[in-house]
Amino acid sequence: MVDKEEMSGDPQEYQENKVYCANCEHCKLLKMAVGDGSQYVLRVRCAMGKWKKKSGEEKLHKYFTLSRRVMDSCEYYSPMGSTREFIKELRAALPTKDIIYS
Repeated sequence: MVDKEEMSGDPQEYQENKVYCANCEHCKLLKMAVGDGSQYVLRVRCAMGKWKKKSGEEKLHKYFTLSRRVMDSCEYYSPMGSTREFIKELRAALPTKDIIYS
């Protein structure tokens, strides 16, 4: 099973029985160049390769959607602390749309 695009129900509702990828040490933030290369957008990836497209290629997700990346289970999940508190703070800090940085 690959990641779920959205949580079921309210995306702001914390689900105790889910694995939140954002709180895993394998969830990595990266910059992707756009335009002429002087600007970039933020993307996230799973360093363990758990996020895949149907074609088998690695899937990158937009940074602002990070708090919605959940799985039923993951053999590589390695939490970095209290998931509930982290996700709450992350949702408050994340932008609401994709941002192009200079």
